[in-house]
Amino acid sequence: MQNWLKKIIVFLVSQTITLIGSLVVGYAVVWYITIETSSGLMMTIAVLCNCLPQIIISLFAGVWADRYNRKLLIIIADAFTALSTLVLAITWLNGNTSMAFIFIVMAARSFGAGVQQPAVNALIPQIVPIKQLTRINAINTTIMNTLTLLAPALGGALLASSFVNALFFDVITAAIGILVLCFLAVGKREKNEMPVDTSMVSELKEGLSYVRRTDWLRFMLVVYAVGFFLISPASYLSPIFVERIFGSEIWRLTANEIFWSVGAIIGGIIIAAWGGFKNRIFSMAFSFLFFGITFTLMAMANNFWFYLAIMGIAGLFLPMFTTAEMTFIQEKTDEQMMGRVFSLINIIVAAAMPLAMIIFGPLSDAINIRYVMIGSGLLIAILAICLLTNKRLLAFDSTGRPNLKKK
Repeated sequence: MQNWLKKIIVFLVSQTITLIGSLVVGYAVVWYITIETSSGLMMTIAVLCNCLPQIIISLFAGVWADRYNRKLLIIIADAFTALSTLVLAITWLNGNTSMAFIFIVMAARSFGAGVQQPAVNALIPQIVPIKQLTRINAINTTIMNTLTLLAPALGGALLASSFVNALFFDVITAAIGILVLCFLAVGKREKNEMPVDTSMVSELKEGLSYVRRTDWLRFMLVVYAVGFFLISPASYLSPIFVERIFGSEIWRLTANEIFWSVGAIIGGIIIAAWGGFKNRIFSMAFSFLFFGITFTLMAMANNFWFYLAIMGIAGLFLPMFTTAEMTFIQEKTDEQMMGRVFSLINIIVAAAMPLAMIIFGPLSDAINIRYVMIGSGLLIAILAICLLTNKRLLAFDSTGRPNLKKK
């Protein structure tokens, strides 16, 4: 077996074990809040706690991912996240079941995720040959979507027995994942560490300067900001939509996630075998178009099984988007800027969604939640049409390398 293949297998195994625990806790927390409050405002607070800390830490995390050992950063972040969950589990057993403390722990876990994500995304092209990135990213997406299929069922079972069981499950899987990752041998990068006289601020400025003079990257950040802003209602309000329209039974909330995941798994398998459209900008725009169509149809559904069927179809297009955007960035970004670029993307996603929920969360309490989701779905479709008809934007994926302006 080739050396890079051995390394990526170890890495994916470690991340798979860690991720399953994180997903279980994520679903358990969201469902607990949904069942206890049925409040769009409380869900908005949860989203803010889950996203804002990532925004604060991500810029620095990108610099760390370019400066320090990425494997070690992932281990530290995973350990911090697991420790935060352990504290919540212990306090829960001692009778502290306040919603406020759950939000505090969500914020702490968000800090850990903000450090981990840029390091994870930057480490993959460090291990994998560039020609294999599309296939490996598609496989990784399929694995993640398979976990999102298993996690709702497991999270529902654990939540039904005890909320604290889901918390301890995350702690145990994190410990196992960290242990597996310790066996990954990662070679040193060129200039693995920045010069000692280079300040954190100057490195941040260097990363921002790289973005300013890189046309395709500025375009990607704008698309991310607008796209994820509009996707937020379908992403975060779907449990409340199901609870209000169809019922609050845990099996319905579980089915809501499972059908999305089944569609995403099938889509991931298709992309891994096919590779997707040659033009990755087109792939992303095409995915947005079908997100807009399916999200609108979901919001109009009166039958729960029809709603689930459309949810599954929507999930088909997730791997097309995630594989295209991840490979596009990994192929075109300078290796020494990889961590900072992914941290900026992480910030855009982390900022767009809570900003959207500040609007859409309370709005869903003030008006029919159907109208909120229909409106966002139609706007996503309009965004997609604008991208698909703009030849200049589609041409960003025709050069095979970044389009840099002269300083």
